[in-house]
Amino acid sequence: MSTGERGPDAWDEPTGAVPRGTLIVVPGRGETTAQYQRFGRRIAAESWKVRLVALDLDDTEGSRTVLEKLVADESLPAPKVLLGADTGASWVGRVADDVHADAAIIAGAASASSASWAGVDDWAAELDARSACPVHRGVLEGDSAFERGALNLPLPRDWEAPVVPEQPTLVLHGDADTVTALDEAVAPYAGVPHAVVKVVHGGRHDVLNDATHRAVAATIVLFLESLRLGRDLPAIVSELALDGVTA
Repeated sequence: MSTGERGPDAWDEPTGAVPRGTLIVVPGRGETTAQYQRFGRRIAAESWKVRLVALDLDDTEGSRTVLEKLVADESLPAPKVLLGADTGASWVGRVADDVHADAAIIAGAASASSASWAGVDDWAAELDARSACPVHRGVLEGDSAFERGALNLPLPRDWEAPVVPEQPTLVLHGDADTVTALDEAVAPYAGVPHAVVKVVHGGRHDVLNDATHRAVAATIVLFLESLRLGRDLPAIVSELALDGVTA
């Protein structure tokens, strides 16, 4: 395989490339593997193995068992990073330390302050709340396994307070997210030295699959590559101040 394809829930590095680590993706409410084909191929093309773990809100322990096996799998290279979206993001924050992941990525976390969306009660409104990307919207429209209206499902009661991992953490959230307000999503990470918080301008709830998916994926790859250099996430690329520099 020369393009990082394996699927449907696992993607490997291009043929001949040395894998640089493993990214384990946990989708959110209603989502299936179909929504992560583009993302999985893109990250795998950068020589990171990608694996997907479905989160069953009615059996989180079963989902955790699958996750623990992947983290412990010695055939998968380190660093091993958990990435969650929506409820997957909220869950990743809760389990990242316990399963001994090397880092966590929180993308478009689910809201813990309410059980449902206010005013989003039809499919057109749901599409608008999720994403502005026409390709992703087409994937959602065409996926018969996707559960429409799933974002109305409440979070488990003991998830009311978000948990901040002790591992290096990247937080990605759109400032146009109407499902979880930006302030609510990022507030738990204020003053946390090992957390990097990135706001996606114009980003909606499905921040990994929104119109800015290329920039978001690039931000994730940069975080992963920095992690390989150390837990303090050394800068790989930085801006050079040109004041006083002469040609």
